[in-house]
Amino acid sequence: METKKNKSNYLIQGTILAGASIIARIIGMIYRIPLTNILGDEGNAYYATANQIYSILLMISTFSLPLAVSKLISERIHRGETKNAQRVLGCALRFAAISGGIMAALTFLLAGVVCGTIMRVDGATIALRVISPAIFIFAIAGVFRGYFQGFENMVPTATSQIIEQVINAFVSVLAASAMYKLGSSVMEGQSATSMAAAGATSGTVVSVTIALLFLLFVYGAFRKDVKRNLAHDVGAKKESDSHIYQAIILTVVPVIFSTLVYNISPTLDQAIFNAVLSGQGYTAEQYNTIYGIYTGKFYVLMNVPLALASCLAPSVVPALTAAVVERDYKDARIKVRTTMRYTMIITIPCAVGMAVLASPIMQLLFHDTHRLSAGIMQSGALMIVFFAVSTLYTAVLQGLGRMKDPLINSCIALAVHVILLLVLLKQFRLNIYAVVYANTAFALIVCILNFRAIRRRLRYRQEIRRTFLIPLISAALMGLAVFLVYQGIDRLLLLALSDYIANFFATVVSILVGILVYTFFLVRLRGIRSKEIQSLPKGALLVRILTKMHFLA
Repeated sequence: METKKNKSNYLIQGTILAGASIIARIIGMIYRIPLTNILGDEGNAYYATANQIYSILLMISTFSLPLAVSKLISERIHRGETKNAQRVLGCALRFAAISGGIMAALTFLLAGVVCGTIMRVDGATIALRVISPAIFIFAIAGVFRGYFQGFENMVPTATSQIIEQVINAFVSVLAASAMYKLGSSVMEGQSATSMAAAGATSGTVVSVTIALLFLLFVYGAFRKDVKRNLAHDVGAKKESDSHIYQAIILTVVPVIFSTLVYNISPTLDQAIFNAVLSGQGYTAEQYNTIYGIYTGKFYVLMNVPLALASCLAPSVVPALTAAVVERDYKDARIKVRTTMRYTMIITIPCAVGMAVLASPIMQLLFHDTHRLSAGIMQSGALMIVFFAVSTLYTAVLQGLGRMKDPLINSCIALAVHVILLLVLLKQFRLNIYAVVYANTAFALIVCILNFRAIRRRLRYRQEIRRTFLIPLISAALMGLAVFLVYQGIDRLLLLALSDYIANFFATVVSILVGILVYTFFLVRLRGIRSKEIQSLPKGALLVRILTKMHFLA
């Protein structure tokens, strides 16, 4: 039997990974501010298009490898088969090199067809060609990340993510600025913006390369422990390479298709959005600018709270795999319930806060006072919560070995999503809001269908009061406090300061007040208990701080 400490290790590791990812997303959000100023809304559309296509091709080729490798490694480690776990690593690296290399070459060669003919965004062609080598590099890095996650060690992945984002931020901004100046000196208009977008995507290539070098360094140090564990191998029969390749493919393929269907909607949305608005009389510059606001501003901000769900997911997969191997379904239910609670405790207040402070945040980060930008964020707040839940439930099913369920459920949701998007665009003419509402519906349908599949597999019942109701009540009270504090401070400071400075101080203070108010009500309403806080990294310190603040009795 596992000790209590080992059983909670997945949550500690997940918290480490989530914390690192949130830091990385915040860095990503910050660097998008100067990058947006360089690219403009139209350039953001080129940059976002190249990144979305890159992400989809990455999913087709190698994005699912970390999850697949972590699952296969975890199964063998919990059976005491260290040698076979090492063979999984070798086979996965060869698989990644072939699939990643082929996809990177095809992306470079067919960039013009994909961006120009299919997406109708010619300006993204150069950016997609520049970013194409990152597909191969990410494939190799992904295998090593999955390897460490299979040992339930999230620190290498977390550290590499922060390194990757810091390098990406630095290089993207510098390269975009340099390429824009170069393009402006020899070209005009759209061509200069296209060059700037290409400079921005070069940051991804450089950053993934540095992250891979870091992972290789960590693996070199980690091999010493592996060699010691090889001596304690239980002597299981050596797995053949063909058997391992078969296991990788059987694990990867369903994940690829479910991940592809789940994440293809942004690119599909843009293609449909551009085509419909073009037919409604909008120019390419107009619909690219509108979509650039959606992807370059709202989507960037939305990804910060979603980082928790996307990072707790990799930590829960090997933990659930181990529980299934040991047939400890009670432990599996506890892990699912606990992970969902922590996800909602973070995601719900973020969504409420972004809705309440939509316009102030847009003004603060992007100097954007347009009503459309704030309206998109307010309309998309609910989407954040649904995407967090659906992401986590998808990972749970994969950890339970139910690879086909997320695929089927995502296909059903995508079909409804496309139909709804077309109706909202053509019949109701909701413009970019149609994209927001259709994506919200997509995530909600995935949530419902995935939950039903988990309930059948684990006889799982979702706890409601502490997972959803208390965080929602606490967030609602927080939202009211934030609104009142912001309005009061902003109006007072406007008497003596400029609009931007007044908004800056009012937004920062109201966010800090919101954090305190939410934490107070969450703890007082027993949405989270002191024993649960202590289980987190630095939990004892947090308990002492909350006790001194009289949040905890």
